[in-house]
Amino acid sequence: MLRHKLIHPQISSILAASGHHSTILIADGNYPAASKRGPRAELVSLNLMPGVPTCNQVLEAVLSAIPVEAIQTMKTETEGPYALDGDPPVWDDYRATIKSEGLDLELEPIEKWDFYKAVSTEDHVLTIQTADQQRYANILLSVGVRM
Repeated sequence: MLRHKLIHPQISSILAASGHHSTILIADGNYPAASKRGPRAELVSLNLMPGVPTCNQVLEAVLSAIPVEAIQTMKTETEGPYALDGDPPVWDDYRATIKSEGLDLELEPIEKWDFYKAVSTEDHVLTIQTADQQRYANILLSVGVRM
């Protein structure tokens, strides 16, 4: 019986096989998961209905199961239909979840097209597609090491 919060068998299996520097994408409901992922990355679709589950709920479960050394987000646009003034509200949720897991990590926003490139590498092992409808909710985790 598992003691951490993550109980999804396929996700647990993929995470158990990942190693240092592997990346895990927790994607929102708008992310093009079929085309923007690493060549060997597995896709797990958890999108049950709009808004369920959220990226932050998945983040909480994943952080309970693996060591993470870096967390990147997709930088917000400042012009156009998806522009935001400041950080998206979901990033505050991420910061609270990261802190509650006892991690001393900052979110590292990177440009949209650089984010897609970071996800498309050989190190990308898993995309977890959520049904989160918040803008800029995609989050890329880099697996750390057990200390």
